[in-house]
Amino acid sequence: MDPATLPVRPLPRAPSLPSDLSALSWVVADAESGDVLASRSAHRQLPPASTLKALFALTVLPRFDAEDTHRVRESELSGMGAGSSVVGVEAGRTYRVSDLWHGVFLRSGNDAVRVLASMNGGWRRTAKDMEAVARELGAEDTHVVSPDGFDANGQVSTAHDLAVFGVAGLRNPEFAHYAATADAWFPAGRWSDGTPRWNKIHNTNRLLTGAGGVVAYPGLVGIKNGYTSKAGNTLIAAARRDGRTLIVTVMNPQSGVRNAVYEEARALLDWGFAAAGRVEPVGSLGLQNRLAARWGTDPAA
Repeated sequence: MDPATLPVRPLPRAPSLPSDLSALSWVVADAESGDVLASRSAHRQLPPASTLKALFALTVLPRFDAEDTHRVRESELSGMGAGSSVVGVEAGRTYRVSDLWHGVFLRSGNDAVRVLASMNGGWRRTAKDMEAVARELGAEDTHVVSPDGFDANGQVSTAHDLAVFGVAGLRNPEFAHYAATADAWFPAGRWSDGTPRWNKIHNTNRLLTGAGGVVAYPGLVGIKNGYTSKAGNTLIAAARRDGRTLIVTVMNPQSGVRNAVYEEARALLDWGFAAAGRVEPVGSLGLQNRLAARWGTDPAA
């Protein structure tokens, strides 16, 4: 077998890769160097589900100030796919941009994505903008049809490209902040006396929050989970330990085990930290110079 096709290149005393990985594709990479420590089918094009929102945020987040406000129109909420995840954005209400981003990152709210995409010039314009950013970052395998990640014909990404988006996101302090936020308050109208009412929303990334029978991963800093019936479960996860940041992407585990996407990501993170200096890279994300030009050399602290 060509060594370039092997999932890992171990040196002496390297730990063995987890034996029970069932995902169709996955990547473990160093977020600072961009070295890919191990991967399987890294360029296999698959539906990304809401992990595509990482690319959406990379594209749209820099274009608006967090304290900007926007009054939502009814037309901006139309067109969401049946069964879409929502945070509860209502037409006629005014939201801060930061509120909408909390809705995107924590609740994977397709309603919040719709509004932000409208502010950005519309749905199709945003999809084109996202593809342009992907190409700028060297992510050649991603095709965007629905910016919220909802299943759409021809919409695909790869474990490699999702890792690129995750690493790029960590260079942006705003992105890194939202991705690591476990809980936030979201506007929910007013009480009968006219005072503002807020609902507490919780991040759906169980590896971050420790919800749903998943133990929170020590040092996790986000980034984004996703699920659709076509994509299955998908995840971009980043964690820091001893001054090192790893990025792991997992696409569509096949085991049928509950919370498999989180447990397989956990196993890959554990392996990656244990493998430091004990494996040769199997490749590179190939974006360090591009990131340095945008945000500097190190992931956001």
